[in-house]
Amino acid sequence: MTEDDVSQPLWIVALPDHEATEHLARSLADELRPGDLVTLSGGLGAGKTTFARALIRAVAGEPDLEVPSPTFTLMQVYEGPKHPIVHADFYRLSGGDELVELGWDEMTENAVTLVEWPERADDALKSERLDIRLDLAPDGGRIATLSGFGLFESRLMRLRAFRELVERCGWTDALRMPMPSDASVIRSYERLMKPSGETALLMISPPRPPGPPVRRGKPYTTIAKLAETIHAFVAMDKGLRSLGFSAPRIYGEALDAGLLLIEDLGSEPFVDVNGPIPERYAEATRLLVKLHGMTLPQVLPVTEGQEHAIPPYDLEALLIELELLADWYVPHIIGNLLSGSARAEFVNLWTETLSEVLSGPTTWVLRDYHSPNLIWLPEREGLARVGIIDFQDAVLGSPAYDVASLLQDARVTVSPDMELRLIGLYARERKAADPTFDVASFARAYAIMGAQRATKILGIFARLDRRDGKPHYLRHLPRIETYLMRNLAHPSLSRLKVWYENYLPRLIPPVDDTPPSP
Repeated sequence: MTEDDVSQPLWIVALPDHEATEHLARSLADELRPGDLVTLSGGLGAGKTTFARALIRAVAGEPDLEVPSPTFTLMQVYEGPKHPIVHADFYRLSGGDELVELGWDEMTENAVTLVEWPERADDALKSERLDIRLDLAPDGGRIATLSGFGLFESRLMRLRAFRELVERCGWTDALRMPMPSDASVIRSYERLMKPSGETALLMISPPRPPGPPVRRGKPYTTIAKLAETIHAFVAMDKGLRSLGFSAPRIYGEALDAGLLLIEDLGSEPFVDVNGPIPERYAEATRLLVKLHGMTLPQVLPVTEGQEHAIPPYDLEALLIELELLADWYVPHIIGNLLSGSARAEFVNLWTETLSEVLSGPTTWVLRDYHSPNLIWLPEREGLARVGIIDFQDAVLGSPAYDVASLLQDARVTVSPDMELRLIGLYARERKAADPTFDVASFARAYAIMGAQRATKILGIFARLDRRDGKPHYLRHLPRIETYLMRNLAHPSLSRLKVWYENYLPRLIPPVDDTPPSP
């Protein structure tokens, strides 16, 4: 261990009995992934092998797994359900050079590795690791001192915050079950289930790391008004619930660690094998009618003494999203690059087109109001049956944006007939509640916001494939291209349509100029 490895203990846990040891081991097992190194320190008889046995059984998911001490074999390998587990004891190791003969790097590359007596390996072990030091407690039991090195430091802090959160909220005995991830690269969810069957969701959304500056010294996320901490979710959640909408209740929070324990609204979808369920989409449309007819605050409380100002969906944010088309979709899907003049024309046309919506009425734009983020709650009444789960990136912008987000769903096809019916429903009910509602202006804003959103998503899905290794998003491109052309058919977008026809011919069906047969 070098001076660079020195770290202050992040977490000290009393282990009064075997049950407490196993509980800590299970907590750690849920956090470990292939390539992780856990070192176990402490004197003879401190309980390193006892703790290692509990942790290996937890990672392997086999509570009765035979786990002998590897003191004489140096290393024991177990096949876990998802990845191997390597258990090593370096007490008899004379130096780190011997690890080469053991094939250490190859053996541990994709395994969770536990090492007792790590100091015997000199500096041969990688510096990024979790160290657990075990000492006998004066009054019996053991004391575990956990320290993180490298990226493990923040992971350990989050684990500690999680443990304190579930203890505070009464969920310590819950089983953690990972859930499928969404398009986010920093946010994930787990479902917690108590022995009684009661469930809750753990939202894991650590502070978004600042990206490289892309314009005037600011990163993309700042310009696009994306939430940088979990505080925005908390504020919007409380704001929506105060208005009577079904956002999940927050049971507990660890804001600095980016953790929330929230209500599990279930998984009843807004689509079935036939596509969008009409009555559910109609209720989701009516929810927007109600929301957009309200006078809404622009600043919301987070905690006592903390507030969240909802940012404006301004020209800078809208344009940088649009430019994702040029940065990702055009080179990686179309297969060429836009010239400087073509890109400048694109930006200028959109700047002119967006001026109308930017000077129009504004409301809360939830921004991801579509089927993956809507849950049907049949046991509730009226609009409360529409559960909303994704709104941390909410901004102040055009009411038309969320209507287009819902009725031009990126992941499921909404037919032109259904889209038109629900636009009519929205317009009629807005007009009935407010005679000054301008239907023609809304129709123009809907086409503009729909085209902006479709253009942005083409770029985002191309980026998810190319940069983030998520090629399954490409299957949605034809649907989004169809929505885009549907929007560009509006007369207010005629000049933009010409640009798309000139530079993205993939979007335009070929015209058959062959004269009809006599």
